[in-house]
Amino acid sequence: MPLRQKIFAVMVALAILVAIVELVRRRKLKEEYSFLWLLVGALMLVLGVWYGLLQAITRFIGAGFTSSTLFFFGIIFLMLMNLHFSIKVSDLSEKVKNLTQEVALLRAEREESLPSSD
Repeated sequence: MPLRQKIFAVMVALAILVAIVELVRRRKLKEEYSFLWLLVGALMLVLGVWYGLLQAITRFIGAGFTSSTLFFFGIIFLMLMNLHFSIKVSDLSEKVKNLTQEVALLRAEREESLPSSD
């Protein structure tokens, strides 16, 4: 990898790491998600510095190009994130349903306990 590409890859990885830390500091990103993104940024930094590792992984999985390896792992990462968020959304939907039912029951109890003005 040419030096200019290495410098660019390292700068992008460092920018991502700084952005993630700043988002956590400002409470825009929860810590549970920041770990995964910090791991991705660190992996980008390692691959930017040590290009031979990416070439070895490419040979190991039998891909033809290092860019194919990056796209493959990027797609796997996005699929896993999508699965994780789908699980979270399902869990939150169930909680919203339960809370809605509880509120309806509490309203019904409150209306029953109020004296009627017939």
